[in-house]
Amino acid sequence: MQRLIIEDTAHSFNEQRYFCLGKVDDEVLTVRFTYRNGIIRIIGAGYWRKGKKRYEEENQLQ
Repeated sequence: MQRLIIEDTAHSFNEQRYFCLGKVDDEVLTVRFTYRNGIIRIIGAGYWRKGKKRYEEENQLQ
């Protein structure tokens, strides 16, 4: 299993935003972030169902 970096096309109006999906303690953590001036800016993080579903689909876990 591996981390996934996916572009957040629904919220990328003024700047590119991304999701990072990965396993932490047997749960799938989703982190939304952007790059600003060469620095990663975290917008939000949580254990969201949509992120878990996408992670499982990409890693063929279902």
